[in-house]
Amino acid sequence: MDAQGRGRADNIDPADQWVFNPNTGEYEMQLATSAPQSSVPSPRRSGSRKSGGASRGRSATAGRAAGRAQSRDVPQQRGRRRSEPEPPSGRRGRRTTKPTPKAKKILLWTGGSMAFVLVAASAAGYLYIQHLNDNITSVSDDGASTGGFSKDKAINILLMGTDKRTGKGNEGYGDAGSVGHADTNILLHVSKDRSNATALSIPRDLIVNVPDCPTTQPDGTTKVIPGTDHVRFNTSLGQDGRTPSCTMRTVTELTGVKPDDFMVADFNAVKNLTEAVGGVEVCVAHDVHDPDSHLNLTKGTHNISGEQALAFVRTRHAVGFGGDLSRIGLQQQFLSALMRKLKGNATLTSPSKMWKLADAGTKALTVDSKLNSIGKLSDLGLELGKLNPKNLAFTTVPVLDNPAEKVKTTVVLNESKAPAVFDAIRHDVSFTDVKKKQKKKSKDAEAARLKGPKADASEVRVQVYNGGAVGGSAQQVLGWLQNSEGVLKSDNAGNAPQQLDKTTLEYAPDQADQARKLAEIMGLSGSAMKPGKSVTNSQGLPAMTLTLGKDFKGAGEPLTGPSKAPDVEKSTADKVQCAS
Repeated sequence: MDAQGRGRADNIDPADQWVFNPNTGEYEMQLATSAPQSSVPSPRRSGSRKSGGASRGRSATAGRAAGRAQSRDVPQQRGRRRSEPEPPSGRRGRRTTKPTPKAKKILLWTGGSMAFVLVAASAAGYLYIQHLNDNITSVSDDGASTGGFSKDKAINILLMGTDKRTGKGNEGYGDAGSVGHADTNILLHVSKDRSNATALSIPRDLIVNVPDCPTTQPDGTTKVIPGTDHVRFNTSLGQDGRTPSCTMRTVTELTGVKPDDFMVADFNAVKNLTEAVGGVEVCVAHDVHDPDSHLNLTKGTHNISGEQALAFVRTRHAVGFGGDLSRIGLQQQFLSALMRKLKGNATLTSPSKMWKLADAGTKALTVDSKLNSIGKLSDLGLELGKLNPKNLAFTTVPVLDNPAEKVKTTVVLNESKAPAVFDAIRHDVSFTDVKKKQKKKSKDAEAARLKGPKADASEVRVQVYNGGAVGGSAQQVLGWLQNSEGVLKSDNAGNAPQQLDKTTLEYAPDQADQARKLAEIMGLSGSAMKPGKSVTNSQGLPAMTLTLGKDFKGAGEPLTGPSKAPDVEKSTADKVQCAS
């Protein structure tokens, strides 16, 4: 029984009141009719917590759990945590609404020296919603994100881990006195249809340009932290006062993918979360004895947790070539093992275990202000919970040793391979073999729009709108169409009434031949062509509508994305791989 339950008259853990019904596949609250019933107490608002974890005021109610005494540092600019509420005393009243099975799933992403945790709601979590909300720390995204993930779009989450020494027992890890770095970084892309996902690891020693970063200061003002060129990627966090939003901007400049949200965690996450799930299974191809990370494993599979799990994801000298790229492979293996464990029935059907996971996960997280509640994290967790482990691919940004160094300590982008990886993610292309949910009829209909006779360029009439491209794009396209492609009957219609992610071409049925010609010129796919109606141009004649979306790259650059992912080294979360 959890500590929160001790001292109550009936000695019942509230999490244990939820019972899994195998006939319905749902959890049901079962109460004895003679048991006393009470509601969950409202949280007390005692103001902000004192520095150093000073104790809060406590209720005289028996069985109240102690407030957390351990303080936790996070990368610059925390959101304020509210006072921790009382756990429920006695049994809860009967509920007419039962949580859905999906709402009990918890998905955790853990990597490197850190862990990244996404918590949906659990059965026990419903009893402690305010408690879980109070666990969450948030900081501003400073306008570096898309504004938050959407349920009807692809999702891009930047997962970060800092090597800053935070929390009791971590004095031996990281760099003494350091403000921390972006030591472990994963760009998690989840497809729009949720059929697949790609976890792209970004090496900490990759040489990049860190852009100027507008950053919210503790007093609420904004300071622009100057960018630096040709520096390690890990300096995008912590250094010079940079916050996670600056790492977000660096990722966008590197990959062309703008993250929706970010999450940050430290050393304690790996230890606490692996203990909460009862350890995860990993494999090594040979005996490992690393005095630096204190990892000691014999050849074969092992169930690891706590300090041993942290040692596993931190070691690098004992595997591969002994560098950060070898450690990334361990991190990816560890993430896969954790996902498999969490997808197992032993975790999903144990409300008490899931409450512990929810509690540990929310304590480990620092998130952007768009994810600052358990409700928002639940929504995101439910989207990610739709993934099948076999369709979660792990890969790493293609890199090369830095040619400017005699002693190789950093890496540079492999310009012949990396752009294709970034392009595949931007266009929502799966790195695994997935049977798409799109019906064959729909695919055939899109392909048919490109087939048939094409009008001459001089006969194409089109109104060009800017619906999300950079400023001036409509005029740029207009000049290119008229001067280079012979589309003289074209007009700049200004800004579109709404922003679009994808460039579209709308046309009436009798304009199909013009649409096919313009699609050929612009490099549009069949999915970008939208049969509809015409508009009237400046001469009073019917014209098509071309709306440049956020995917528009420039006049003359094809908008058709790749049909398949590039051939790169990767692994999937459903398979156990032994680290060598």
